[in-house]
Amino acid sequence: MRKEMNRRDFLNATAVTGALFLAGDILQKGGLAQGLVKVPKAEASEVSRRTIRTITLEEHFATPAFLKGPGAQIKGRAQATGVLDQLCDLGERRIADMDEAGIDVQVLSLTTPGVDQLDATEAEKLAHDTNDILADAVRRHPTRFAGFATLPTASPEAAAHELDRMVREHGFKGAVINGHNRGRYLDDKFFWPILERAEALQVPLYLHPTKPPRPVIEASYRGNYTAEVTNLLTASGWGWHIETAIHTLRLILSGAFDRYPRLQLIIGHLGEGLPFMLPRLDRILTMALTKLQRPISAYLRENVYYTISGFNFTPAFLDLFSEVGAHRIIFSADYPYGSMSEARQFLEQLPVSPADKERIAHGNAELLLRL
Repeated sequence: MRKEMNRRDFLNATAVTGALFLAGDILQKGGLAQGLVKVPKAEASEVSRRTIRTITLEEHFATPAFLKGPGAQIKGRAQATGVLDQLCDLGERRIADMDEAGIDVQVLSLTTPGVDQLDATEAEKLAHDTNDILADAVRRHPTRFAGFATLPTASPEAAAHELDRMVREHGFKGAVINGHNRGRYLDDKFFWPILERAEALQVPLYLHPTKPPRPVIEASYRGNYTAEVTNLLTASGWGWHIETAIHTLRLILSGAFDRYPRLQLIIGHLGEGLPFMLPRLDRILTMALTKLQRPISAYLRENVYYTISGFNFTPAFLDLFSEVGAHRIIFSADYPYGSMSEARQFLEQLPVSPADKERIAHGNAELLLRL
């Protein structure tokens, strides 16, 4: 076997030959593979059966007040799909589900759409109350739950203060932001007090999807199909993921990571399509054009972490893995919308080395969140 292998060869080798390759520590900061280790199937099967610690990062909950307010739009869907009870439980039922699936720790966050579409006054109150409820759940189950704060992004100074409160007083591990705030994105310096505080506290921001702004939906998503198709296309079928990818790029292109170089962002769903576009982004959006201190790929490899969050698709995983390496990928299940059991099965069959599997399952989360 050649000592060096490009990404296409790597993907073809795993897909075409049917052999199981474990790419242990071969992709450093998105570099090309330096070598591949072929592991006998019997040995790989034994590895997959090992009991490893698991920490999941995109796991959702809801409160009664949230479901009466901005969460009213998801309540009916949650009832129809049978996940409403799991969504609202922050105790024994959730832990029983975790035990059954082999999940050790959930890092919990308020489900979409969060409070990010509310005005400042409403958002501040609901965020504060929601965070206190989650803090109580974490206090009751400190070995099973951790928390991401809900932030009133419409009021950045208040959001920074709330992040500070939850991290310093309650040990929260970061915060979740559900996309744009009424069409305004984090590249707007109006929001940068939140970025500054997150960097100072050394906690990440989880950028969760939300639907595109209404004008974008009208222009790009409505078409010659039913309203139901439009709704899904703007959300989990496409729009959520493109929105998050664009939001991430806007944040990079604004120079936010040059201003706050230690800031860490987390995005889900195996990178929301960005890994596939990463080489193209570097070729088109050059440093000479952007005036940034690093190539686009450097920010995507050094300031962004990526969770699996229900995208249990091996080819997509391999693309992300080949571009950013195992040290930037974190396990998650997207509970209760995604199955923890299916996520755990996906983790066990990943064609990576035991060391990389440990990183993805728990090691990267432990380092990033200081768990």
